[in-house]
Amino acid sequence: MFNRRAALAALAGAASLTLTLSACGQNSGGSSEGRSEGGTVGIAMPTRTSERWLTDGKSLVEDLKGKGHKTKLVYGDDDPKAQVSQIEGLIKQGVDALIIAAIDAKSLNGVLQRAADADIPVISYDRLILGTENVDYYVSFDNEMVGRFQAGHIIKKLGLEDGKGPFNIELFAGSPDDNNTRYFFEGSMALLQPFLDSKQLVVPSGKTALNQITTPRWDGLTAQKRMSSTLAEWYGSKKVDAVLSPYDGISRGVMSALKSDGYGSDSKPLPVITGQDAELASVKSIIAGQQSQTVYKDVRRLADAAAEMVDDILDGRTPWVDNVGDYNNGAKDVPAVLLQPTSVDKTNYEVLVVDDYFTADELK
Repeated sequence: MFNRRAALAALAGAASLTLTLSACGQNSGGSSEGRSEGGTVGIAMPTRTSERWLTDGKSLVEDLKGKGHKTKLVYGDDDPKAQVSQIEGLIKQGVDALIIAAIDAKSLNGVLQRAADADIPVISYDRLILGTENVDYYVSFDNEMVGRFQAGHIIKKLGLEDGKGPFNIELFAGSPDDNNTRYFFEGSMALLQPFLDSKQLVVPSGKTALNQITTPRWDGLTAQKRMSSTLAEWYGSKKVDAVLSPYDGISRGVMSALKSDGYGSDSKPLPVITGQDAELASVKSIIAGQQSQTVYKDVRRLADAAAEMVDDILDGRTPWVDNVGDYNNGAKDVPAVLLQPTSVDKTNYEVLVVDDYFTADELK
């Protein structure tokens, strides 16, 4: 039996010496010559409450089937224990590879050891799985750039580089058990911190540390409740000028709280509100002049990259990677493929139609 684990370990060691070797592997692996039949790939997605994860799951299934593989798709519905149980089930069913978007990045060590014992390679999808050597590759977007796009939009809209201010801002972050939360936050704060230091930006609530602003499970209702209590406790006659939000669902929750407090009128306009994932409701909100910005990550491309990687692994080829040293999960440097996101606002939302992500009719 082909020992994929041993082969992957050798390939990862080679990749840490040079990216060129990985590129050569890609060029030499274009043929599926020698494959008798496709494998079965287990796909574990985190939730069905966000439209992006439904798109991810559908795209992965279509891409892998197009490459001749069978798939088993499960959704953990935001329950880490349920996801562990689902992955255990996939291992018992004898899948040949696993693609996992973790609900809790630190909860999978035990089940991934069972995957390793069964010689099943693991792709960490979008969210880096932490604390285990039993992750072979990571496929995601440049998550620090996501945060930089959000912060850059706030800086531009408020005219901070022209010396304008002071402005009041509130900061929101993603789920504390999602490793991407830290990257989004660090990317944003790399640009916003100088304006906080100069007092051009002021946070009336005083909550600026990551552990003070996280939003468990990226939940919009949780964000709405926090924004409502922040307005009641800290604002009074003050007004909110900007909200750093890392995700569209959180953005919509924040906006609901603001509208309940009277924002959204000519005399009390909505603040600048950022977002991520280009969800349909938020893109429509941007077009209507409410939410200000989102970050578009074409998850179809992400699914295609993951499917290509699994196809290479199952055929004994070296997957192509473009990063070997920047994503350490606490146990190892995980070789990664990183895609580039796009900042979207009212000036350029048509890119979503051009890319066939949405139709023009859907955005009406």
